[in-house]
Amino acid sequence: MPKSNLDSHLTALKVASVAVLLMHLYHYTYGLWYQFGATSRYVDVVFFELARIDVFDSPLTTKILCLILLAVSSFGERGRGSEMGWDGIIAVTVPGLVMFFCNSFIKGDILYIATTTGGYILLLFSTGMLARKYAGFSKRLNDTSDTIMQERTKVTNGDSINIPTRFKHDGRMYNGWINVVNPYRASMVLGTPGSGKTFAIYNNFIKQMIEKGYAMYVYDYKYDDLTRVVYNTLIRNTDKYPVTPEFYVINFDNPAKSHRANPINPDFLYDIIDAYESAYTIMINLNKSWVQKQGDFFVESPIVLFAAIIWFLKIYEGGKYCTLPHAIEMLCQKYEDVFDILSSYSELKNYLKAFINAYEGGAQDQLQGQIASAQIPLTRLISPSIYWVMSGNDFTLDLNNPEHPKILCVGNNPDRQSIYGAALSLYNSRIFKIINRKHRLKSAVLIDELPTIYIKGIDNLIATARSNKVAIVVGAQDISQLTRDYGHNEADVVVNTIGNIFAGQVKGKSAESLSKAFGKEFRKRESHTTGDSESRSYSYQQEEVIPSSVISSLSQGTFVGMVADNFDQKLKNKFFHAEVVVDAKALKEEEAAYEPLPDLAIVERNGRLQDLINDNYLKIKSDIVNLIDSEKERIANEL
Repeated sequence: MPKSNLDSHLTALKVASVAVLLMHLYHYTYGLWYQFGATSRYVDVVFFELARIDVFDSPLTTKILCLILLAVSSFGERGRGSEMGWDGIIAVTVPGLVMFFCNSFIKGDILYIATTTGGYILLLFSTGMLARKYAGFSKRLNDTSDTIMQERTKVTNGDSINIPTRFKHDGRMYNGWINVVNPYRASMVLGTPGSGKTFAIYNNFIKQMIEKGYAMYVYDYKYDDLTRVVYNTLIRNTDKYPVTPEFYVINFDNPAKSHRANPINPDFLYDIIDAYESAYTIMINLNKSWVQKQGDFFVESPIVLFAAIIWFLKIYEGGKYCTLPHAIEMLCQKYEDVFDILSSYSELKNYLKAFINAYEGGAQDQLQGQIASAQIPLTRLISPSIYWVMSGNDFTLDLNNPEHPKILCVGNNPDRQSIYGAALSLYNSRIFKIINRKHRLKSAVLIDELPTIYIKGIDNLIATARSNKVAIVVGAQDISQLTRDYGHNEADVVVNTIGNIFAGQVKGKSAESLSKAFGKEFRKRESHTTGDSESRSYSYQQEEVIPSSVISSLSQGTFVGMVADNFDQKLKNKFFHAEVVVDAKALKEEEAAYEPLPDLAIVERNGRLQDLINDNYLKIKSDIVNLIDSEKERIANEL
């Protein structure tokens, strides 16, 4: 409505309010007006016709109507924002209400007219102040609650992830969609604890990816939060796969619910470089400070030594002892025996040249320091349950094998993060190298809380996985965590190569860097000047699409971010700032109906699982002792 028309309507309402007040006073103090000769038979005819309306049956009803007309006329005025405090408003409002409504017991028409009129005048000021206070508040509120226009159409394909949303734009609520039409360009989920990453984002990715036939790897930091979702979604959607995938779990806390797998299976070690990468992954995860010291002598030397041991076990008798537990046990043997054995193999002699020179030159102190640098951190992995899980072969790590697809969940424990994270990192490293190949099934890698585990080459995986149809989804509470644990350079590469970003509430530098990534746009701004007269002007200003202050104060379940599109599926609105629609009641009912994870260790049925775990632990130690003795005898015979 044009401003001139609105103002005329508001003025009419205010006049009507005054008219009702005058009619009220004339009706309920008629005797006073008659006494002073202030009545008129013409006025009486009109008035008493109007007085037949129900509102005049009670003085309270008439006063309420009068106040409603006054309030509507005051609150309809636009552009008069005020910073007046509530104390001043209350000081005017309360006396006005008392004088206007609580004077029915007063005797004397003159006093009644005086208190009613005085109360009305105070309420006139009060409603005006409240209206100006509300106008100023609503303008400030709209600045932060209104969002950009977003995608309202669901755009799908055979690989897409589509998340329903609600958002507000120009004062109106809309239903929208976050359309991840190309999940192979990698996704990152950020948000402080409790921001809704799991139920709003991860659950949608897991459920829709399984429904669309992805092979899958899930790193479940707080096991079994994600694993239960994966398992129950899979058993309801096995028909979505050409070949039904097998479900596997790695869980050191409860071997009865864990499968066994060898992360350094000799069949998947193609070169000594693979052995080095495995050794590097384990050592860096056990010594997070080494990330910043890559290339240093006392960092590289224990990694090279451990890599040589892994490769030796690969080539020894067809790799029958090529497991991480066997490698740890061999490293813990006398270094004289270890060096004699390793140096007797031509493919390892040059690789260990520096060690062999030091050994032959009598630099025992230096050697012991290098070996201790490898032994001390690895001894934290000496555990019967870890040895049991990592020395078996229930399945291989080629998850996206078209003939034998798999869905694997690996569980960590926040209380044992530093130990389990190192062992699990080896699974991660080997799996990513194996699945990132051509002519395989489409697959997904979901890593909850990426900073809790170091994955060598995660930046390269993100950069190259797209062409091999591997969808990467990584999560973190804050970018600063990633920088701390991966180093500034690698963290920057990871963040900058991600195509799809979901950010719940994050603060500080993370919010600032995200706001900069979203860029700026020109927005129309309205300015008001209030005083005896009102003026209004408009201007276009370049502002952040999503300011950092907004990102720092997002509610649970509300996310900002951007998505990448395809050549054949262009998205007009790539940015989003919306509440993810989650039916909490339906989700709770669904989770209540989840089936428990199965007991995966068949041997538990006869009560001998712990005995087998202990026997396996002792056997690994015995295997290495026998290997050392056999090799020493071979070397002696060759001499």
